[in-house]
Amino acid sequence: MFLQVPIFRSFLVTQSPAVHYVETRHLHIAYEQHGPANGEPIILLHGFPYSPRGYDEVAPALAAQGYRVIVPYLRGYGLTRFKHPDTPRSGQQAALAQDLLDLMDALALPQAALCGYDWGGRAACIVAALWPQRVSCLVTGDGYNLQNIPGSIRPLDPETEHRLWYQYYFHTPRGVEGLTDNRRALCELLWRLWSPTWMRNAERYPLSAPAFENADFVEVVIHSYRHRFMYAPGDPALEWIEDALAKQPTIGVPTISLCGADDGVGPAPEHDEDLEHFTGLYERRVLAGVGHNIPEEAPEATIKALLDLLRG
Repeated sequence: MFLQVPIFRSFLVTQSPAVHYVETRHLHIAYEQHGPANGEPIILLHGFPYSPRGYDEVAPALAAQGYRVIVPYLRGYGLTRFKHPDTPRSGQQAALAQDLLDLMDALALPQAALCGYDWGGRAACIVAALWPQRVSCLVTGDGYNLQNIPGSIRPLDPETEHRLWYQYYFHTPRGVEGLTDNRRALCELLWRLWSPTWMRNAERYPLSAPAFENADFVEVVIHSYRHRFMYAPGDPALEWIEDALAKQPTIGVPTISLCGADDGVGPAPEHDEDLEHFTGLYERRVLAGVGHNIPEEAPEATIKALLDLLRG
């Protein structure tokens, strides 16, 4: 049975906050910051095809509670830029996790609370699994987000394969051209398909769409969806991380998994199939009437999950 989590009122940002920058080994990472600089840090991570706008109702509410809230643009999005032309425009899961670690190091954060969904949830889950000392707690969209790449050769059930049509599209030259020429229309279609019962797609999508005009967006996205099926090689410097992830390591940090009951990519199953991957404090909350864009569709549930973990 899917339950609607009781939550409290948050508030909406009507204007984007100032963008800050930090330099890591490979990136100039653009990020937004809310709250006091000496507050306990929380990092909020968006997915594909989304942006920091997904946290417009989450970040200021957490900042009002005294937390330092950091919302970066992932590689290939917004004003985040690669420093060198010869750096691989990788979208593989190890690259996203390494970017998160590099961001924390550049900001001198020995530990932070992490919250993410889709690509951002994958980065957060990987850091929690492989570097648990860096993570005070984790809120993950749709549970255990580590890709089982060696297992990707096995076909899934037809219903699931049907929902992954866009990934197979991106495996083809036609898909590359389609994403290049029609990125706004294609990504808007994904928003509607993945959040089919949300009434604010048309209102909110134009706020995130400019982030997809990054010059590296297409290359990073295409590599992400090819690498996960072993159709593209990864960055050799990150191979050791991928080797560790192939073992599907467990996550032991305190975790709440938020799952959308109406998620058009992967609807929450009745049985929690990810339970075995979490060895510490863990809870799954299935959100009625919510699709894939969890923090934007259910900001109050996202805030509550973080505060429940942070306050013990």
